[in-house]
Amino acid sequence: MNDHYLTLELHKILEMLVGECSNEASRRIAADIEPCLDVDIVRSEVSKTFDAFSACTKVGSPSFFNFADVASIANRAKGGSQLSLRELLDVAKLLTQTESLLAWRRQLEGDLKLDYLFECLFDNKHLLDKITNAVVSEDEISDNASPELASIRRKIVNAGAKIRESLDKIIKSSESKDYLQESLVTIRDGRYVLPVKSDHKNAVAGLVHDTSASGQTYFIEPMAVVDANNEITILKGREQEEIERIIKELSADCAAFSEQLCSDFSACAQLNVYFAKANLGAKMAGTMPEISDDGEIILKKARHPLIDRKRVVPVDFELGGEYDSLIITGPNTGGKTVILKTVGLLTLMTMCGLMIPVSDGSKITVFNKILVDIGDQQSIEQSLSTFSSHMNKVVEILNTVDYRSLVLIDELGSGTDPVEGAALAVAIIERIKALGAKLVTTTHYQELKMYALETDGVENASCEFDVKTLMPTYRLIIGSPGKSNAFAISARLGLDKDIISAAEAMLTDESRRFEKILDNLEATRQELEKNEKLAEQYRIETERLRNEIAEERRKLTETKDKEVELAQREARSIIERINRQSAKLMDELEELRKSKDKDDFSKRVSDQKMQYKRQINDLYDEAAKLGEQTDGYVLPRPLKKGDDVTVTDGNKSGILISPPDQSGYAMVQVGIMKTKVHVSKLRLIEKEVTFNNKKLQQPKGSVSKAVESRATRRAEMELDIRGYTVDEGLYEVDAFIDRALLSGNHVVTIIHGKGTGALKTAVRNHLRKHPAVKSARKGVYGEGEDGITVVEL
Repeated sequence: MNDHYLTLELHKILEMLVGECSNEASRRIAADIEPCLDVDIVRSEVSKTFDAFSACTKVGSPSFFNFADVASIANRAKGGSQLSLRELLDVAKLLTQTESLLAWRRQLEGDLKLDYLFECLFDNKHLLDKITNAVVSEDEISDNASPELASIRRKIVNAGAKIRESLDKIIKSSESKDYLQESLVTIRDGRYVLPVKSDHKNAVAGLVHDTSASGQTYFIEPMAVVDANNEITILKGREQEEIERIIKELSADCAAFSEQLCSDFSACAQLNVYFAKANLGAKMAGTMPEISDDGEIILKKARHPLIDRKRVVPVDFELGGEYDSLIITGPNTGGKTVILKTVGLLTLMTMCGLMIPVSDGSKITVFNKILVDIGDQQSIEQSLSTFSSHMNKVVEILNTVDYRSLVLIDELGSGTDPVEGAALAVAIIERIKALGAKLVTTTHYQELKMYALETDGVENASCEFDVKTLMPTYRLIIGSPGKSNAFAISARLGLDKDIISAAEAMLTDESRRFEKILDNLEATRQELEKNEKLAEQYRIETERLRNEIAEERRKLTETKDKEVELAQREARSIIERINRQSAKLMDELEELRKSKDKDDFSKRVSDQKMQYKRQINDLYDEAAKLGEQTDGYVLPRPLKKGDDVTVTDGNKSGILISPPDQSGYAMVQVGIMKTKVHVSKLRLIEKEVTFNNKKLQQPKGSVSKAVESRATRRAEMELDIRGYTVDEGLYEVDAFIDRALLSGNHVVTIIHGKGTGALKTAVRNHLRKHPAVKSARKGVYGEGEDGITVVEL
């Protein structure tokens, strides 16, 4: 890793990544990661990391084990070597890891950018079960490894039991108490023996296998169990041979699947690295930025990943768009250097395929070179001053920089005479700009602030300083040069006020004017920022209110639709009841017609009329309940016949035919239809009288009889001329038809009675010739029969 990357502390990020890995192979891969210079590869690598992160948020992170280098184990087996039990257990652990990862992948639907690695995993349950059933630990083979091994071990146990039984008889005999050191059976060199006192070693016929350290005890194998011990020794030899055969067979199985095991090992190690990247990104609250090679960097709410998230202040940063060089100013300890390192480190992390701690909308460019001069490289041994040290770094940068480079320089031109240092800094910036590189530098020089203000492609930025608390806020303000605030900071640190006043007096007029301009600029910026925050609050509140209104409108629409649907159902129900009532009435009228010659005919007709009116009124009452509204309207005066009114249901205009009855219902003529409406649904239309081109409100209650008569006649659909002479009757008929046409009535009734028949005959003859009459007929039963004429206009 080169010095520039070390300065930006990329190695510390990779150490964190190594800590997220679970095995040595993955740790080596993570530690060897270097920034990639190919934009397509960087996009692919970051996409894989983000894909792993997204998958973990859905089903959780997969488990990774600390598996060994099974690739080398498989290659040894392939070469004919016999594996140890430890190595076989390592193979089993890798197969378990493979099985676990494949099971995790099956939980997810759709494609993953890491599927090419999952496709390199082979689920070998046969080999896994064979090893786990055979190998108990790195020192023991299970009885289940083979039937032969289980049989041999049973025989060994049985033989040992017989030997113990024989020896127990010897121990329990009365003679043994004299020559046995202890009443127990022990084993020496794999053979069962008795501990005999040295003084009585000849009391037991047998073979001496060992003596105690003190020489007081001889471990003797009685002759009675020698053959049985020999049998156990033979069985143990057979056991070892069977174990060797089993291990050899398992090693051969591993050799047969060596290529699959190598593929599993490589894929598991690489998957571990990608999921380690995802876990590291999650801990940093990182995300995937847009990746390009156009030289533009946009960082939204960027945080330095090595600083505690609770303490670091996120910054917004841009470079490479409207300007290629950024000059950051501000007080010491204000965060200028941290910003340089944040920009460089986040760029390197992206080029390493890592997620970075920024918000959505961020963008990173893949650079060929990231050149850094940050920190004091003063060297006593090399007799280098701070200025010389920095200049050595700058010379190195200038010798290697090109148009695909990002240059980060801290305190450019510092450490020497300010005038010369500022001039040198401007010349260096000009050279870097001319080569097409992107530059971020920090400074305290006012000359560089002025240079940025006057030069295209160069922008000022400042680390904000709170003059009230005399503390930095660590916010980066792009577009505004900052002040060093040396006097304010010195005063806070306790420097004598007289010294500070004397220093301020030594400033040139030009410096004072420049500082005043910066003060005014900062005050204006803060005011603008305050207004922007206020405007944003208003915008959010407006959006909230708009959403609330839209939601209320939606609810009202839903309610209206439900009410209309309910009213329609009620109306259909009423119509059905009306139809039933009408049918019933027609049946009753037919019954009346048949019994019209009976004595009580008139009374029955009268009763039926009363019942009919009651039923109609009941239906009106029920219909009036639909969609009742109360808007607080109060009639300015009682309604009376001939008033112009508006019916709130449907907002239709009409004329009052009859004033409200005791129940509050009035008959209203609306067009050609008469309807009974409750007074609460009627709105009075006041008449206006024009006199000398002035509109006068007609006094309440002063409608003239002529007006009332015309209004009444205009609303009538029936004309009663009984008792009139023929001439008078025909005159009234003509006037009535005219009014009916003007009112839009198409069907009217003329009541002329039967009498002598002269008036009836004259009216009907007149109607046949009348140009406005379409047809005329006499009344039917129930309408008045021959005493009326129904006219269609």
